Amino acid sequence: MVAAGIAGLLVAVAAVVGVWLLQRGVPLHVDAPPLGAQWLPHTGPGTVPAVVIALLVILRGPQLAAQLSWRPLLGAAAAASVAWTLCLALIDGWQTGVVDRLTTPTEYLHDVPRVTDIGAMLHTFSEHILGLRPGSWTAHVAGHPPGALLVFVGLDRIGLPGGAPAALLCILVGSSAGVAVAVTLRALGAEATARAALPFGVLFPGAIWVGVSADGLYTGVLSWGIALLAIGAARSRLDLAALAASAAGGVLLGTTLFLSYGLALAGLLPLAVVIAARRGAALLVAGAGVASVVAVFAAAGFWWLDGFQQVRIRYYQPGEYGLVRPYGYWVWADLACLAVVLGPAGVAGLRRVFTPTQHPPRVLVLLAAAAGLAVLLADLSGMSKAEVERIWLPFAVWLLAGTGLLPPRQARWWLTAQAVLALLVNHFLLTTW
Repeated sequence: MVAAGIAGLLVAVAAVVGVWLLQRGVPLHVDAPPLGAQWLPHTGPGTVPAVVIALLVILRGPQLAAQLSWRPLLGAAAAASVAWTLCLALIDGWQTGVVDRLTTPTEYLHDVPRVTDIGAMLHTFSEHILGLRPGSWTAHVAGHPPGALLVFVGLDRIGLPGGAPAALLCILVGSSAGVAVAVTLRALGAEATARAALPFGVLFPGAIWVGVSADGLYTGVLSWGIALLAIGAARSRLDLAALAASAAGGVLLGTTLFLSYGLALAGLLPLAVVIAARRGAALLVAGAGVASVVAVFAAAGFWWLDGFQQVRIRYYQPGEYGLVRPYGYWVWADLACLAVVLGPAGVAGLRRVFTPTQHPPRVLVLLAAAAGLAVLLADLSGMSKAEVERIWLPFAVWLLAGTGLLPPRQARWWLTAQAVLALLVNHFLLTTW
């Protein structure tokens, strides 16, 4: 309770200081600091279903998590997560909350029509990252490697154009992240913790930003990359199944590098997995998978380091938010955003992860430490000033796993707190994503 209370105080201080700065003309470039949102109390078609789902998970989730066999449990958790995320988005309405999220002038779908030749796009991608010149990519496309744009170009090419298919893909893949985290924990010997954490993975407050932001998609891809590596590393010997799982995990992890530059920091997570499993060979196999993805993009004409260097320049160009958003505020207010994403239960669980007397599973400590260190590095870098409620989702799902250590008798109360927070945020604020 103390940790959750401190986190709540941090959020309140960030809000008060943020409003004070806005009143003095400081360019935070958010309307409801520390979150990217507008104050707009509202209800929508997702209101009643979201409340019903929350009640069902609160009342039945912990019991089902303890009693169901593993595969049916994962299926139920996946379905409930998708339903929860979609209903939260529908509180803003189908058009505003789902269809339009990725179609604004700064989002990926804006530039999809520009891509008439994928090979040429990859070969010249870095030439269009810098702003203030004709032919520059729009903000989100420029700020990410080309893999992100390729996802939505691919949807368009297979006959699924527009905002709705793109949004639903992000919701479906992003909502599976909690299941991937549970698979990882179980593979590495922490099934009890995985089961206890699953209901919290469903009522994840961060689901607000999974539905809908492309970072939700990135979260799912990264999480399954880690899960596959864990499955491969947990095998008693490096047989064909272990090789296949580790290699597939490596390919997904390599793919994340070309979805978001910031996910280079996620390289700490596979290290945590192989340390927990004590299987260095699996990391070598996964590394080969990562290298294969890097090689494919390089052969197509895009070199990751060149793109990242151009992004760093654009981030601080005149007119860009990175230049004017004050580091002195965001370096700590970003952590307040993370507290909202995790919710009170996530914060309380995280405290237990790093309390030795709670006897947390070794794998949980390693994964949470890796995710926490990644967040710290991203925060101090100055490249994550604001909007981290979506940007840090790939790390937040691993920090949330600490909820598996909360006392079972308190699970329903903590789940209630998670649901109430998510519903309040989504009903009182119109979030940007």
